[in-house]
Amino acid sequence: MKKSIIIGLCMTLALAFIGTAAMAWGPGFGRGFGAGPGSGYPAIPNLTADQSAQIKALQDAFQKETEPLQKKMADKAAEFRFFRGTPGSDAAAVKAKQEELLALRTQFQEKLNTLRTEVQKVLTPEQLAKLPAGGQRLAFGPAGGVGPGAAGFGPHRMGPKGRW
Repeated sequence: MKKSIIIGLCMTLALAFIGTAAMAWGPGFGRGFGAGPGSGYPAIPNLTADQSAQIKALQDAFQKETEPLQKKMADKAAEFRFFRGTPGSDAAAVKAKQEELLALRTQFQEKLNTLRTEVQKVLTPEQLAKLPAGGQRLAFGPAGGVGPGAAGFGPHRMGPKGRW
């Protein structure tokens, strides 16, 4: 009897430790997810160390500059979803929230276009010629990182002819 109680307690403790370790990683994405190599531009061939440092500095400055804007966009998107999903909500209020969100997204796109232009200034004509025509589309991943085709916004998640 005593032996079976001790074995039961040991099994319960072992299960608790294993469960704690498994849950320590958080929900599902694992390590290393988010912005990484190629998250913004495809691999640019023959980058010099100086070019890499300049591009990294531009990307870091962009991240620092747009972080508050991204938080505002997330807040406005949550408010918009709340107003839109609330029964009996005023259509004018929903439209106003949508316009606020679109204005923030426009600001973000302007900053992103500026980043792209600045990165292109760092590259040589030969490197620019090797980039895909029209550039690579950027999307937001679940961890807030920027990367191609993440979280359903990339070309592989669209319907026929690239439409939703």
